Order: sequence, then structure tokens, then C-alpha cells
Amino acid sequence: MPAHPLTRPAHAKVNLALSVGPPLPAGHPRAGFHPICSWMSAIALADQVHVAPARTTSIERRWADGRPIAWPLEKDLVYRAHRLLESHCQRPLPVRIEVEKRIPAGGGLGGGSADAAAVLLALVELFGLPIDLSTLRTLGGALGSDVGFFIDDQNPPRPGIVSGLGEQVERMVRLADPLVLVCPPFGCATPPVYHRFDSLPASGLDDARVRRLAAQRDLIALFNDLAPAAEAVEPRLAELRQRVREHTGLKPHVSGSGSTMFLSGDDDLAERMRAVLPECDILRTRLV
Repeated sequence: MPAHPLTRPAHAKVNLALSVGPPLPAGHPRAGFHPICSWMSAIALADQVHVAPARTTSIERRWADGRPIAWPLEKDLVYRAHRLLESHCQRPLPVRIEVEKRIPAGGGLGGGSADAAAVLLALVELFGLPIDLSTLRTLGGALGSDVGFFIDDQNPPRPGIVSGLGEQVERMVRLADPLVLVCPPFGCATPPVYHRFDSLPASGLDDARVRRLAAQRDLIALFNDLAPAAEAVEPRLAELRQRVREHTGLKPHVSGSGSTMFLSGDDDLAERMRAVLPECDILRTRLV
């Protein structure tokens, strides 16, 4: 049995730029999945994942303010990550896992994927498993396309260009710009957003555009190919973005498949956002 407990911050992420290609064709092993190219960065906002040795496995999840988690344990990526690694190792890995969540759910910030990656990394360390990061990223890909980004030898994970189906990660220099997150009182489920994306006109995967922005560290010309689809699936998101533009003259960017929006700014911008969007949670954070 491993000798010591571990606590890992599981940082959220934002997609600073996201280009999405058409779904892979029938006959492909991952038919229907969409190749991407995204400039991604972790942010200071983080869940806390505690993993400790135990005789039998137990998993406890709660919000930082004490509220219970609504979704079933069997659908939680923490639970699935633990089961996945046990299956891969063909042995039990008995631990007590406690997750204290601060990252909004269903907002495109990768909270579930970050938690899953934290559990995988903690289990490898606790049990001394002979699994390298490349293999761990491949395993994580079975849980979700964002998991690989969070598996790094540094924590927070370094920014990077994420491509393929999320399994290819090219690490880059860190940024520290302040951000304001706008978290609506609703989420955007990823499958419907991608389904709508397939019905809208698209220009195809443009990895050169993503790489150019990342190389220049350009936080002005950011874009997200999924934003129109997210607005079509959830019209309230389109209305909120329009209100931000009208009242501030700024363009709010969508992270992932939504619904969280982010803008470059600090305390003053956060206060303006609270006045403009009182129904939303406004969080100050920064790139890390």
C-alpha cells in the first residue's frame, strides 16, 4: 500500500483559439470525432483533488461551498479515470478520493478532464506505476479529448497547441495575463454543439491560424469555431455575448463548447461585468 496522501490542484483551462475540422469519415477508427487545433492555457481557477491510501476505494465529491454534486458517480470522470487505470494495470488500486470543486460544470473549462488527469497522475505516483506521461495521455484520451492537455510533468500544466483528437500536445511558454470569466446560469452540452457545428458552414481546420496567434502571443484576435454552434444550441449565450459587446465594446470569447465566456481584464472589468450581467457568476482569474 502507498505510504502518503497527495493533494493536486486540478486547474481549469481556456481555449484561447480553437479551430475544428469536419468529422472523421465512416471506416475511420474514430469515425464521427472532430480533429481540432487549439491554443490552450490553464488558468488559476482550480479544483482540489485529494488521493490517499485506503483498504477499499471510496470517492467523495462536493462543491467548495458544501453543495452536493448533482451528477451520478458512475458518470464522473474521476470515477472513470480510477476504473480505467485499474483495468490497464489489471490490479486494484484502493484509495480514498476527495474532490473539492470550484470549476463550473458544463462551461467549457475542462473541470472534469482536469480532475480525471489529477487522479491518473496521483495514482501513478502513489503506487509507483511504471506508466510514462505519453502512455498516460493515450489512456486519458479514452475519457475525453481534453484530458491529455492536463497530463504534464508540471502543475499547472504548461500552455500548448493541442491537435489531432486531443492526443498531440506541444508545450509552450507560460502567460500570466489577467482574465475575467463570465459563467452563465446554464451550460452547453458538448455533443449537441458539435452536432450543430456539422450543420453550419465551416471553413475547415486552420491550424496555421491557431499557431500564428500562439507564436505571436496574440490575445486580441482570438477565435473559436464552436461559438456559432454553441449560440445556435443555446440562444441565451448569444444574447449574453451581445449585451457584453453593447455595454463594453469588448468581444467576449467562448471557451470550448461553452457556456463560459472570458475577456482580458482585471478588477475594473469584473465590476462592469457584474453590473451588465447580474444573472452570471463573474470570476477573476489569470492565465498560468
